[in-house]
Amino acid sequence: MNTDLDTIRKKWCLTFDYHTHTIYSHMGPYRHAKGQVMDNVRVAAERGLKEIAITDHGPGHRFYGISMRDIPKVRRDIEEAQKSFPEVKIWLGVEANIVANKPNGLDVKPEWFDQFDFVNCGYHYGLPGCHMPRNMIDSKFGRPSGSREHLRAINTEMTVNALESNKIRILTHPGDKGPFDIAVIARTCEEQGIWMEINARHTHMTVEDLKVAGKFDVSFVISSDAHRPEHVGRYAASVARAIEGGIDPGRIVNLREREEDL
Repeated sequence: MNTDLDTIRKKWCLTFDYHTHTIYSHMGPYRHAKGQVMDNVRVAAERGLKEIAITDHGPGHRFYGISMRDIPKVRRDIEEAQKSFPEVKIWLGVEANIVANKPNGLDVKPEWFDQFDFVNCGYHYGLPGCHMPRNMIDSKFGRPSGSREHLRAINTEMTVNALESNKIRILTHPGDKGPFDIAVIARTCEEQGIWMEINARHTHMTVEDLKVAGKFDVSFVISSDAHRPEHVGRYAASVARAIEGGIDPGRIVNLREREEDL
């Protein structure tokens, strides 16, 4: 199948983007992402998306977690954007952080879930209880195989606990920032009905990850992971990666084949 990006754009289009960030991903004056809610939605409308989700980082992140006090503000921003762009359905989600030191494995408490339309989750550095130092050293310098296999096991256990303990829509950038057992994680996503993300900002899932995950009855989703409004709706390179990894585009839940010109 042709993986030329222009060919992909002519053949396929993205229907929704359920992983985008705004200025609400912040700590104090530091803005991890650069756009307003209205900016992200405007780009989504320009690119023909039918739906978009605002999914800022979970509140446990020390550098750019959303403050739960800001949730009413985000809701108001979404309401205003919905008035301006009625053709795009806007959802309020969150990209919760996977951790090992919470009973539900996330920095979003179970009692907070009803404040969001849905919850995504992913592994990130920058918060306690996520084995960050060991994963950072592993990613930068590598480790002896035995030590790395132990790290892979605890990362995988941490991820599986979060997926099994919560109602999750998307597992974001699986395999990023540390060693993970993709087969075990894919099997869990299959059992729990969780979409595995092919991220447009990160290299994960990699082609090799996709070859492994594709053996399981799991659905995939492409997300821009936009941290700037102009990146909302990016998808072509992710489609190319999926095809290279042996994934039938029909398994990607937000990818639609364009209708041929009559």
